[in-house]
Amino acid sequence: MAKLRNPIGWFEIHVSDMERASRFYSAVFQQTLSPLPPPEPQVEIRMLSGDMTMHGANGALVKHPMKKPSTQGVLVYFSCEDCETQQALALENGGKVLKSKFSIGNKGFIAIIGDSEGNAIGLHSMQ
Repeated sequence: MAKLRNPIGWFEIHVSDMERASRFYSAVFQQTLSPLPPPEPQVEIRMLSGDMTMHGANGALVKHPMKKPSTQGVLVYFSCEDCETQQALALENGGKVLKSKFSIGNKGFIAIIGDSEGNAIGLHSMQ
């Protein structure tokens, strides 16, 4: 039997303004974003720093003419030491708090923030 893995292997967060979004994600999550080759000329992709061989999923910001940022649909959660830190950084960097940090019992804490582009993003921490 194959070893169980987390089911998510990649995610994309759609953005309208790549420079603004890159600044937001770099500041809030202390991430370095690297350009990836686009599948077509009008698409722009910047991958979040991470190790594709490690636990969890990695992904990228994507500016695509047929995709729009939204608070509807899938919600991606970023792992944090403490959700409150990223919640405060989001406010300082053009985002907003949609739902302040709250307990989910023995699974830790979560918060929901709005990014600079109008997406809802989840935060998860054990403290």
